[in-house]
Amino acid sequence: MTGNEKVRKALADTLERWAAMTRADIDDAESTADTFEASFYSMMEAIREWSEDLEDRPRTVEAFMELPLIAEIAEQMPAPLLLNFETEAELIVAGEYRIDEDKYD
Repeated sequence: MTGNEKVRKALADTLERWAAMTRADIDDAESTADTFEASFYSMMEAIREWSEDLEDRPRTVEAFMELPLIAEIAEQMPAPLLLNFETEAELIVAGEYRIDEDKYD
């Protein structure tokens, strides 16, 4: 599986889990939220790995967000997730990693 395919598969999983979370009843809310969160960070890790293989890695978040694959993802990202996506993109461009306790709760 290519990097693009891996990222697209991770995106599809994240969007599916987002939809499930938004439909969950109170009894399933916590487990679906946890599952969604895990899928979101898996997607971001797939994006990080993909970006590390780029010949000419963007040096700014703006340039990163303009990459065709990233722009495609941003278009599909639900509005409430866009800020989190952009924040994670900043970390990828900076070569930094989020510490688990710093993840969004």
